[in-house]
Amino acid sequence: MAARVAAVRTAAWLLLGAATGLTRGPAGAFTAARSDAGIRAMCSEIILRQEVLKDGFHRDILIKVKFGESIEDLHTCRLLIKQDIPAGLYVDPYELASLRERNITEAVMVSENFDIEAPNYLSKESEVLIYARRDSQCIDCFQAFLPVHCRYHRPHSEDGEASIVVNNPDLLMFCDQAGSRRMIRFRFDSFDKTIEFPILKCWAHSEVAAPCALENEDICQWNKMKYKSVYKNVILQVPVGLTVHTSLVCSVTLLITILCSTLILVAVFKYGHFSL
Repeated sequence: MAARVAAVRTAAWLLLGAATGLTRGPAGAFTAARSDAGIRAMCSEIILRQEVLKDGFHRDILIKVKFGESIEDLHTCRLLIKQDIPAGLYVDPYELASLRERNITEAVMVSENFDIEAPNYLSKESEVLIYARRDSQCIDCFQAFLPVHCRYHRPHSEDGEASIVVNNPDLLMFCDQAGSRRMIRFRFDSFDKTIEFPILKCWAHSEVAAPCALENEDICQWNKMKYKSVYKNVILQVPVGLTVHTSLVCSVTLLITILCSTLILVAVFKYGHFSL
């Protein structure tokens, strides 16, 4: 019964949209195009800044998103960041769970069946969803935080560093003026009056299905937003071994292993108590 009601409702919306399009005609379409162009001209750019904090094998990715001071009703919108993690990095799901419990960040792994201890050349890319939070120091800003860790790489013949490129993320936005929890948002267009957020009309170019929030399993249709990035990509430099040191490392490792094993055996026979 619910499926039939949903089907009838969807058909009604389609018929209403078709009827509206016929009513408006070329003049209505031209007016709508001029209106869209006017709104886009008044829109401020969305600026995304992605940077990496700390050095070594354990880093933090900090993402800041600034809308414009002219953005209205931003308090009704939510921001979701879909970040691709390259094979040279990994995110620890247990660490994310701990950070969520302490209310430090809201991030969840999307990819499954991956090994956090595998080296770079045996790993695959993964994906993380981060629910951005509002910046207390900026009224029209969001920020997100994600800890990442570098994987071990194959030794190089010359350079002692490996480069890892972290691409800019996808920026998803969901705005609900009425505050309802409908899973799919419809566009109401009647008599040249559109109930829609200007920010979405300016920069949204497609829809992506994703969880509405971290604490539930409801699926919402998020708008994928266009933005201007401060940096094209973020590049991490990871220290790696040199192949010319292979013989030296293996020899020293073998000698230390033999020495430690000998000391353990001597201590066992000297201080151990054996009973037959």
